[in-house]
Amino acid sequence: MNFRRNTRNRAASVQMASLMDVIFLLLCFFVTSSVFSQWETEISIALPTAKSATVPGRMPGEIILNLATDGKVTVNGQTLTLAAVTERLTRIAKLYPGQPVVIRADKATPYESLVGVIDACRAADVWNFSLATKDEDAK
Repeated sequence: MNFRRNTRNRAASVQMASLMDVIFLLLCFFVTSSVFSQWETEISIALPTAKSATVPGRMPGEIILNLATDGKVTVNGQTLTLAAVTERLTRIAKLYPGQPVVIRADKATPYESLVGVIDACRAADVWNFSLATKDEDAK
């Protein structure tokens, strides 16, 4: 009797189909999370309300300036002075004319601070800016 099987030693293999599924799901997750990370909004800023407030469609590459109650301007998580904001917007406006900018000012922010940010936009030749508000009914 021959108890030996006629099998050859096979090298261990990895199932590529399941590995590709996992990689594809990770890719989808990171692409989705990177899109949402671009929607920079500071939670500590309480926007003023308006009757005509609507949720606008996001523009590609739009810059969001967050203006806190103490007058600090935050862009992409960095606190900048008004001179630095003007300098950054000037560089961007030269490369991308008509660059959209959204100013998210807290409702308790002094008017003088808001005017300073608007002046920084104008000095940088950025005229496509808007002020963010929230709907009066969505309190």
